[in-house]
This record gives sequence, C-alpha cells and structure tokens, in this order.
Amino acid sequence: MKQALLVIDVQRGLFSGRRQPFDADAVVDRINSLSARARGKGVPVIFIQHEHPGSPLEFGAENWQLEEHLVFSERDTLVRKSTPDSFLRTNLGELLAQWNTEQLVICGYASEFCVDTTTRRAAALGYSVILVADAHTR
Repeated sequence: MKQALLVIDVQRGLFSGRRQPFDADAVVDRINSLSARARGKGVPVIFIQHEHPGSPLEFGAENWQLEEHLVFSERDTLVRKSTPDSFLRTNLGELLAQWNTEQLVICGYASEFCVDTTTRRAAALGYSVILVADAHTR
C-alpha cells in the first residue's frame, strides 16, 4: 500500500514562547524519527503550513516557517493551506493522486483542529489513515 507522511502545522509561531504545546520538543523528535524512516523507505514526506494574511502566520513570516528543530529534506514537499482542511484549496489531493497514494500517516500540531479536520477529510476521500498517537499535540 503506497503511503505518504503528512506533517501538519509544525511551525515556529505555534511551537515557541507562550504558545508552545505540551511536550512540544518530544513531539518534534518523534516527527523527525517518523520522517527519517519514511524517507528511508521512499515514502513522500509532506510538510503542510498554515497561513493567514495579516497574522503572525502570514506567508513567509518568521512564525510561518517550519519549527527550527524540524528536519526538512530537499526531497520533501511543502503545501500551503489557509483552512484546517489540508485538502481544501490546496494541491495536496493532486500530489497524492500523482503518487498513487492509498494510505496517509498523519502527525503534527493541534489534534483537535487541523490534524482532526485533515484526518476526517482523508478518510472521507477514501484514504486509509494512520494517526500517529504520540506525534501530534494536544
């Protein structure tokens, strides 16, 4: 079954200062481990970044960047989104179809928001979904 790893909203503005989620450093370490294993098996790694004009998460702003300890490879893919649904008005679906993806492994920021919304949408679109229990924030 062809997989892809989705890393959702692990961005500087959401992982630093007062906003730092519980166990943030360990979550990032686990995401880095997952990403390394995925790359080693030839599984695409997709980093999804939330953006909102006029906010700290404005496209290109310092807070919009990936979390500083998150490991990104030149083979990885970036997808920009502006809603909790990583499929809505993005090229994510096209990329997954291009790669004949059947199963998504999902991790990232905000279990109850973007991770939840993207997981539900992926299942509704017919993907088999694995939500990594210890690699998303609460």
